[in-house]
Amino acid sequence: MIRQRTFAAALFTAAALLGAGVAPASAHASAQSSAAVSCYGGAKPLTYHYNPAAVEYGTYTTTSRCNDINIRLITDEPGVYLDACVVFVDHTTKCNNGDAYTTHGTEWGTVATDVKDGTHFVLRVHAYDTDAQNVAFQIAY
Repeated sequence: MIRQRTFAAALFTAAALLGAGVAPASAHASAQSSAAVSCYGGAKPLTYHYNPAAVEYGTYTTTSRCNDINIRLITDEPGVYLDACVVFVDHTTKCNNGDAYTTHGTEWGTVATDVKDGTHFVLRVHAYDTDAQNVAFQIAY
């Protein structure tokens, strides 16, 4: 009898949580993982060739696949980085974030956050230093 009450209480608690819109932690982690896979799964490969001036890539259009515009380098050379910013071409000719660049390496990093779907942009990139001669990288948007 006690075992049945414990089981019934657990079912009641689970139903109450689901009714309140609270998902178990494992479901939340799984949803985050799926979002990351779908965002980065659509990443576009590009190559940067050293230039003393900034190089622009695009025009691209954001999608529902990602909430942000992300970049990561694909390189085995330690100490190679690229500086990047986003220009929202329908509104300005300047970089986002106060016309500032952010430095990026081999981990996924965000260049612009909370970008609306259907936004047109170019990715502006320049070398962090002269070590960045021919650098493969990806963007996800």
